[in-house]
Amino acid sequence: MGTTAQPRDLTAPHFDSSALLVIDVQVDFLDGGAWTIAGTSDRLPRMAALAAVYRSAARPIVHVVRLYDGDDVDLVRRAALRAGARMVRPGSPGAQIAPQLLPDPELALDSGTLLAAELQTVGDNEVVMWKPRWSAFHRTPLDDHLRRLGVDTVVLAGCNFPNCPRATLFDASQRDYRVVVVEDATSGVTPERLADAVALGVHTLPTETVIRHVSGRSDTRGTGQEQGQVDRVAPTAVSSQSA
Repeated sequence: MGTTAQPRDLTAPHFDSSALLVIDVQVDFLDGGAWTIAGTSDRLPRMAALAAVYRSAARPIVHVVRLYDGDDVDLVRRAALRAGARMVRPGSPGAQIAPQLLPDPELALDSGTLLAAELQTVGDNEVVMWKPRWSAFHRTPLDDHLRRLGVDTVVLAGCNFPNCPRATLFDASQRDYRVVVVEDATSGVTPERLADAVALGVHTLPTETVIRHVSGRSDTRGTGQEQGQVDRVAPTAVSSQSA
């Protein structure tokens, strides 16, 4: 009797055609900042390790940032900003990306370029991009940028899972990108939140697993597997720390 062919997992990440998206890791959101997001600073070393391995592998990195200027902000924060809240204001020290994540820690954001919806180049295969709302795909050049580079897999890390990373993974999924959330390099994760993402075909992986695949220290082609496929990590294994 013949065997039945097993369907391919079309969600399995392809790390050799992936890009790292580091979302909203700015000084104002770190410990001691104007709008601290709990857990972000604790996860910063792992975010930096991801950026370093992607840089070494010459794979694309996109640093996604918020810049709150005028009323072009989310409704939930608009009243506070109108009342004078100082948070990731263009040109302010608090708007800068955490220096540990950049190829040059002295690099400053070019607010004019970013607010014009243009990419700021900060290194080989490395850019900064402003997003006006939760999702990194909303009113941004991200999709065009990734398509030009032949990217079919996005690896998400940063701040703060219930808001911007989650909105971004939804928009990435509906554009048929394969999606990975780096669970221990993203603030605000819980097993319940990640379970919702897994139901969409998102893979949740720890930093060390992603590093092994991107650095070439892990065989991502395994016998009988689609190129780049990795085992899905059960969301119940994820830390319960939340933002």
